[in-house]
Amino acid sequence: MAEGHYDRLYDKLGSHCAQIDGVEGVNFAVWAPRARSVSVIEWVSAGDGQRHQMRKLEPVGIWEVFVPGLGDGVAYNYEVTTSLGHNVIKTDPVAFATEAPPGTASIVFSPSYAFRDDGWMERRARWDPFASPLSIYEVHLGSWRRHEDGRPLSYRELAAALPAYIADLGFTHAELLPLAEHPFGGSWGYQTTNYFAPTARYGTPDDFTFLIDSLHQAGIGVIVDWVPAHFPKDEWALARFDGDALYEDSDPRKGEHPDWQTLVFDYGRPEVRSFLISSTLFWARRFHIDGFRVDAVASMLYLDYSRTKGEWTPNRLGGRENLEAVQFITELTTTVHAEHPDVLLIAEESGAWPGVTAPVDQGGLGFDFKWNLGWMHDTLQHFGREPAQRRGHLEDLTFTLMYAWSERYILPLSHDEVVHEKRSLLVKMPGDETQRAASLRSLLAYMWAYPGKQLLFMGGELAQEREWNHDAALDWDLLEDRSHAGVQQLVRDLNRLYLDLPELWQQDHSADAFQWTAATEADNGIVSFSRSGADGRHVICVCNLTGVLWSGFRIGVPTLGPLEEVLNTDAATYGGDGITNAGSLESTPQAAQGQPHSVVLTLAPTTTLWLHT
Repeated sequence: MAEGHYDRLYDKLGSHCAQIDGVEGVNFAVWAPRARSVSVIEWVSAGDGQRHQMRKLEPVGIWEVFVPGLGDGVAYNYEVTTSLGHNVIKTDPVAFATEAPPGTASIVFSPSYAFRDDGWMERRARWDPFASPLSIYEVHLGSWRRHEDGRPLSYRELAAALPAYIADLGFTHAELLPLAEHPFGGSWGYQTTNYFAPTARYGTPDDFTFLIDSLHQAGIGVIVDWVPAHFPKDEWALARFDGDALYEDSDPRKGEHPDWQTLVFDYGRPEVRSFLISSTLFWARRFHIDGFRVDAVASMLYLDYSRTKGEWTPNRLGGRENLEAVQFITELTTTVHAEHPDVLLIAEESGAWPGVTAPVDQGGLGFDFKWNLGWMHDTLQHFGREPAQRRGHLEDLTFTLMYAWSERYILPLSHDEVVHEKRSLLVKMPGDETQRAASLRSLLAYMWAYPGKQLLFMGGELAQEREWNHDAALDWDLLEDRSHAGVQQLVRDLNRLYLDLPELWQQDHSADAFQWTAATEADNGIVSFSRSGADGRHVICVCNLTGVLWSGFRIGVPTLGPLEEVLNTDAATYGGDGITNAGSLESTPQAAQGQPHSVVLTLAPTTTLWLHT
């Protein structure tokens, strides 16, 4: 641990049922090197505890004690006497289970659930994420569905409904907002206090395991959000754990986050790196998690992140890069991939750090994918314009192609875009209710055809009207309306076609597999591009971004012969007017827009269609 190379801290620290000399009990161990003393408080009743003094093991500063007669289900905390003689009650940083908030006690817990996902794990080991479909449904478990009285569903109740729903929509993966225990529900899990314990809000760790197993058995991979960038200042948690800065950097210019009023981990401390890497591997090993989306990577990488002049100190080379954080990230990606090459590591990195998805031995950070936040911003900006204004702003869409292959990207329409008065996806769109729905349908079809994998936050498929509220369920009654049900059906069909058309994922990270085919029609408000597969076939995505009906419009295509309109967002089944190109289409040798062949189409106002050669 002191060297920073031990990735199984949870095997030694925390609480473990054990037998010593034939006596059953629980062994407790915690890292608190500068504490004067540490005791386990076994909570016998509310406000009444029994104290068990621990002994200190040098030189690392781990305290331990074996308490006979205890077992699973015991609630406990640590009483830490700091170097200044103050007594503080702390949660166990390596607890496997906790009380549900607002309780802060840790719970002795031994897992008993046995996974039944061998088939899934075998398929995962053979899966190539870069040349395979990857379509992600982002979920906040507490607000997906709720009971009539407002209570969130439990892990096991979610297991009875969520896997089937995601499978029906055709998503390959679920991404769960952070589930490590956190005291404040309004942080959505992004202010973690217990890095080894699934939140008790929805049940026990075994119940959580049951949910993951159920998703796997439904053919759904599970990505979890994981937050090594910062942690809250709650006195009972990690903050100043032994009376001094321990997990956090002691320099407030590096150890405090000005935006979120939280503390930043000391990435230069080997024990902290061991703690964080052990946390990631714990979730992969014990819960069979298929991927981690690492939150707020940019805030880790840059010393001046959200800081003005004088509020940060340059590194030893005089730069703004946090060299210790870079070391931690590369150790993390290298260690996880060495043991689990089939576990995805995804960076939410909002800066322009080069090589986020490049291998570590080539100077990169070693992530598998990066969220394309630039694409998200520019694309939402374009589709949020009035149709008449879109004609003059094609650069919103074309600029992202300048860097589309610089990293391996995921295209995110995430929870971050539908909160804090940013409005829902539907309400971001211009016009009346009908026009908004048409623009949203067109946006989704454009997104699914664009290079990169895709992520959609829950509610987007319902054309949710209000902003996301973490304390309320999605508005499922919207599906009684034809327009909202149509958007859900569109998402279902987009995923079905996405899985069936290898042109959309087989060469996802090759610039040679993409070509603009109607960029010269920008003045007409028409955008078209082609995605090619290894067999030479193409999917051609055509967007009429104006509110104008185009009849007999000639679009350039790369091949001669029959084409099939496999998707049209104006189809009546999606809530549109039903203006489509029914029947077989045939391209002719007439050149158009720089393409050797062309086809004549009818383009409904504000619509996206896909042609397959």
